[in-house]
Amino acid sequence: MGMKESSWKGIMDWRILAVIAVAAILGRALMSLDKKIALWESIGSGVLLIILGWFIFSSLYSLSKRETDWIISNKVAQGLAITISTLNVYVLIYYAMRWYRLMTETEVYVPRDFLLRDVRFAVLVLAYCGIIWAMGYLKKMHDNYLLVTEEMPEMRKASTAESMFRIITDERTVIVIIGLVFLWRAIISFDKQIVLWESMCSGMALFILGWVLFGYISSLAVRTTRPSVAKIYQGIAFALFAVNFYVLVYYGMRWYRIIYMAVPEEALVPLDFVLRDIRYFVLAIFFCTSIVLSKYLERASEECEYLIKKGEKEYKE
Repeated sequence: MGMKESSWKGIMDWRILAVIAVAAILGRALMSLDKKIALWESIGSGVLLIILGWFIFSSLYSLSKRETDWIISNKVAQGLAITISTLNVYVLIYYAMRWYRLMTETEVYVPRDFLLRDVRFAVLVLAYCGIIWAMGYLKKMHDNYLLVTEEMPEMRKASTAESMFRIITDERTVIVIIGLVFLWRAIISFDKQIVLWESMCSGMALFILGWVLFGYISSLAVRTTRPSVAKIYQGIAFALFAVNFYVLVYYGMRWYRIIYMAVPEEALVPLDFVLRDIRYFVLAIFFCTSIVLSKYLERASEECEYLIKKGEKEYKE
């Protein structure tokens, strides 16, 4: 086993990932004891997330371009890379705006905003760690297994539910959904303020998308016949759970502020609506790319029982 292979296994070991996650979250908690984050502390947090995120993206992109005897694993890697890139872009935009404000002006804090920032950081760390864990098993299946196509049964006529699934996970459907999201958010943000019913509609749409996806991918982990493939789904489901948890916390706090704060957030942080729109777009695109990814995950689940390890003639995990 080469040094590179050993490094991959070390990084993707769940114990190493657990140490990284705990250390990062504990460090962030210590920074937030005074309920403020200084510039150098924000830079440290941001650089960690940027390195993690783009390491995952580059690894997945590289994996998707490598030859394999299980073609769908390339599609899964490609879909994961696109999905994770949406979070990476958000991290870049968020920290660029945050560092700019910390360097150029005295930042005005919305009440309990430090708590939301800490939750956001923890969620991103956990989501990245979940994807890294899934990536380790995806790499294993990609490199070491081949699909025995001659043993696969002939395609049967799709049921109504399967036909609906194909329509929903089609790239054109997802593009329409993203277009509607952009249109909706542009309309409600025209006056630079989001009222309660607008925020509730936006939040509920993300809740439905996120938790349906989480439930579906979790069900794939239960249905699949191979433990290694199940772990891929578990890692992705964990990342989705983390993002869904952030959405719940964010909108819970957001609705509380709209209802009970005497002064609107827009009056305290005038340009915050821009970041809110970017956040919403990123989350919507993240969930939409996950919808397309689920198509490949479903296909992988169907094919995995016809995989054999290279050099062997029958199934062996």
